[in-house]
Amino acid sequence: MFTKKTLARFRVSGGGKFRLRRHDPAWPGPKHLRDLGDDELKARAKSYVARALEELAEAQELLWANDVHSLLVILQAMDAAGKDGIIKHVMSGVNPQGCQVVSFKAPSAEELDHDFLWRCVRALPERGRIGIFNRSYYEEVLVVRVHPELLARQKLPPGKRGGKFWSQRYQSINALERHLVRNGTMVVKFFLHVSRDEQRRRFLARIDDPAKQWKFSAGDVAERAHWDAYMDAFEQMIAATGTAWAPWYVIPADHKWLARAIVADILTDVIGSLDLKPPTVSPEERRALRSARQQLLDETTDLRRQ
Repeated sequence: MFTKKTLARFRVSGGGKFRLRRHDPAWPGPKHLRDLGDDELKARAKSYVARALEELAEAQELLWANDVHSLLVILQAMDAAGKDGIIKHVMSGVNPQGCQVVSFKAPSAEELDHDFLWRCVRALPERGRIGIFNRSYYEEVLVVRVHPELLARQKLPPGKRGGKFWSQRYQSINALERHLVRNGTMVVKFFLHVSRDEQRRRFLARIDDPAKQWKFSAGDVAERAHWDAYMDAFEQMIAATGTAWAPWYVIPADHKWLARAIVADILTDVIGSLDLKPPTVSPEERRALRSARQQLLDETTDLRRQ
């Protein structure tokens, strides 16, 4: 559905300045999709996600069988951008034994007694598995930056909380992710870029639908008052932590199914880049397999004689 050139437009890995205004949250897709109506686009994207899931499931099986690499997928976004939908629809075809999802809410008292990376490090995927973080340690340079009063709960040593403080947090994050990559964990980060108008429409849809009202919180609307501050925090975060070893992908999220198709394509491409093959079997293991096969054949012969 997407060429490598198209996927490259979403990747941020070079450092330097980054501006969200250069990324359209309502991007309509490549030229060959732009004339499609919403229903046809949704059907096309849904069909594509289903095919991509087959490839992703095969790639995940090889990841599990090789037991050398793992994949950490980080999802960050404003509320109602579609994180839960990505997890539900893009990862639905992956073997649950090889995939884990962790959602990070407000830190507990125990978590506040440790450094800001601790609770996420504890939840990292083991070799052979895909780990999905629904929010992550990046909240510590997003919501905590927009609401600096939250820093008072973190029992930090005295000191200024200006630009140097946040720069040091970015450095800690980059060092952690580089360490993970060096030790076999691929890190892929998605920022689901939803527009303010689309977020409003989705909030209204939740309020008006009794089956979805449980998803809505009055605090979600309160956070909209800080929209500009959040956009600034996202820009600085992506600019500082979009690296060659752990890139950000800024995904246009106003069209849900298009966003899901893009994420599915990127994940399949990332795992495929490892060029994994089924594990080889040693000569001793092959002899054991031949012996086991003969035993099973002998059982068949015995059953026929009975």
